[in-house]
Amino acid sequence: MDRRFFMLGALLAMVGVAAGAFGAHALKGRLAPDMLAVFETGVRYQLVHSLALLATAWACHRWPGRIARAAGWLFVAGIVLFSGSLYALALSGARGLGIVTPIGGVAFILGWAFLAWSAARDSVRH
Repeated sequence: MDRRFFMLGALLAMVGVAAGAFGAHALKGRLAPDMLAVFETGVRYQLVHSLALLATAWACHRWPGRIARAAGWLFVAGIVLFSGSLYALALSGARGLGIVTPIGGVAFILGWAFLAWSAARDSVRH
């Protein structure tokens, strides 16, 4: 599982960098400033949580178990739902997509909580 999360983190970081470059070069001037800011927020959260997946890969190796794995899948879900909905909102202008964004945000929060829980749970055992 640690390899899978590391691979996903690296690939999603790569996509995040590409999305950031796309936003900065191809979308600047094509999107209204507020929608460009929405797109950039999606990129920022994707990049941060791609790094969180790298940390989760390490955590899965250090503290193997369901809790660390759940953290990783929550980070993946958060990237898809939070960043994905912001990208779609910025590019399409469909405001209805904004209802998905908070679900992704909750997934991020739970991912961090589960990552902390996996470390705390292990420290209790030792």
